[in-house]
Amino acid sequence: MAGHSQFKNIMYRKGAQDKKRAKIFTKLIRELTSAARSGLPDPAANPRLRAAVLAARAANMSKDTVERAIKRGAGGGDGESYDEVRYEGYGPGGVAVVVEGLTDNRNRTASDVRAAFTKAGGNLGETNSVSFLFDRLGQIVYPAATASTEAMFEAAVEAGADDVESNEEEHLILCAPDGLNAVRDALDKRFGPPSAARVVWKPKTLVPVEGETAEALFKLLEALEDSDDVQNVFANFEVSDDVLARLSA
Repeated sequence: MAGHSQFKNIMYRKGAQDKKRAKIFTKLIRELTSAARSGLPDPAANPRLRAAVLAARAANMSKDTVERAIKRGAGGGDGESYDEVRYEGYGPGGVAVVVEGLTDNRNRTASDVRAAFTKAGGNLGETNSVSFLFDRLGQIVYPAATASTEAMFEAAVEAGADDVESNEEEHLILCAPDGLNAVRDALDKRFGPPSAARVVWKPKTLVPVEGETAEALFKLLEALEDSDDVQNVFANFEVSDDVLARLSA
């Protein structure tokens, strides 16, 4: 897979492996709670919370569960409080990895992330040690059936997006992080709610991996994603469809 398909790599792999519904919900509930705590508990007035609600709906989380998580976060000092953390390092094959998390125990999370890198033969680095290899962008996702490539591109550019990457499965609308909410709202009015809308780390270049290196890398990514404290994992790898299918089986 080449270029912009890196995000498809992640989604394809997660689709094959993230059968653990409870674990997915745990991550979503943390984000809902943290988003509600960081601003107003109204999704219409809190862009981060609105994105979290969108993600929860995409995962088929019940309305009651979403509302309870928001109420817990809106409670202020009561209940759990999570810190936003970011870790960076190199995995097998020199692949750069950025890990974003929400944790109530920084020492525990740092230890777990470091152990995952070490076990896979990688190295956990300092903050900003690999982030320069990525662009920080807003990303909005729509199914390919939503509109033609031309129609989506025109609408996205009119809404303020910088670029659109379309394939047979989806449209990826890219924009500046601080423009994400405005672009999403404009497209929402025209096409309805997107499948996802969030700020991502998009690789500037990709590192090809295969064979044992690809297998070790995927074990690292899986170990990181398996942690309740980890919300997102981004990596600048490129892998063939055959290898991806084999490792996702």
